[in-house]
Amino acid sequence: CHAGTQLTQPCPLPGVTYSDTVSATEPCKPCTQCVGLQSMSAPCVESDDAVCRCAYGYYQDEPSGTCQECRVCQVGYGLMFPCQDSQNTVCEECPEGTFSSEANFVDPCLPCTTCEENEVLVKECTATSDAECRDLHPRWTTHTPSLVGSDSPEPITRDPFNTEVMPSTLADTVTTVMGSSQPVVSRGTADNLIPVYCSILAAVVVGLVAYIAFKRWNNCKQNKQGANNRPVNQTPSPEGEKLHSDSGISVDSQSLHDQQPPSQSTQGPASKGDGNLYANLPPSKQEEVEKLLGSSTEETWRKLAGELGYKEDLIDSFTREESPARALLANWSSKETATLDALLAALRKIQRGDIAESLYSESTATSPV
Repeated sequence: CHAGTQLTQPCPLPGVTYSDTVSATEPCKPCTQCVGLQSMSAPCVESDDAVCRCAYGYYQDEPSGTCQECRVCQVGYGLMFPCQDSQNTVCEECPEGTFSSEANFVDPCLPCTTCEENEVLVKECTATSDAECRDLHPRWTTHTPSLVGSDSPEPITRDPFNTEVMPSTLADTVTTVMGSSQPVVSRGTADNLIPVYCSILAAVVVGLVAYIAFKRWNNCKQNKQGANNRPVNQTPSPEGEKLHSDSGISVDSQSLHDQQPPSQSTQGPASKGDGNLYANLPPSKQEEVEKLLGSSTEETWRKLAGELGYKEDLIDSFTREESPARALLANWSSKETATLDALLAALRKIQRGDIAESLYSESTATSPV
């Protein structure tokens, strides 16, 4: 509307119609609808029409107003101008030093690969393929696998320093298929490594055997020393109980006991029968031992109880008795291990050799032959 006039009625449907001109007579225009391969990039408003754009891979042809597929640059051609809006793809032929090995509408011509100083050129770069390089001293040689029964020539390997090409045969190569190429390892190299691997394996086995032999010898030596130092009061069981060491060697405890040299304590009561039990002592001798233990101000009976394997709570229970020493010996004498040898050894450990000598002399006199 011009100056001096006023708007009487706006465009009735926003988003459906619009008016982009200044006029009092021209009606509102319908908004453009994006259809088919088109997508809306800008919506329709009161003063501007909607803007449509073709989907990826298409461009809008101006004469027809439709979306057309972008031109594809063939092999040997690269992208110069991309396909977008109303512009189709513009391709160019790859100049010297560049190549394009795939047909598409997004990639330009790529520069050719340049071989390093330690590489040799195997294949020249062309407009449709890149250059190929190979190490001067390759550890792997690639070649295209041939199908059995085909007329294609056998795969060949070339020495970088030799211009002659020698065919490789299956007899002197071992191939490993990896993707579209087959790395080839010379059989001579593998044969040279076999003695090295065998030597390393033999050294490991010999070292392992030597280590096991040393450990067993050391364990046997320690067991023999422990048997010689074992106290004589450890009487073997009648069943010939086995002692097992870490090395897996079992030793008969009866034979170990027979091989021990006689000590001072074995000159006295050495009987393994009931005659060596503390309970078989005469009552007068047991009473004498109880008095000697109870008369000490240092609570010798408490130390003796600890050596005989009693816990503190059980030792404290003996103190409630009228004669703790008598209660201790009465309780201990009911056990199968209550032998004179065990009592003598415990008395010597608590430095009460006087009681041990008194008990030892009596036990020697009463020990059965």
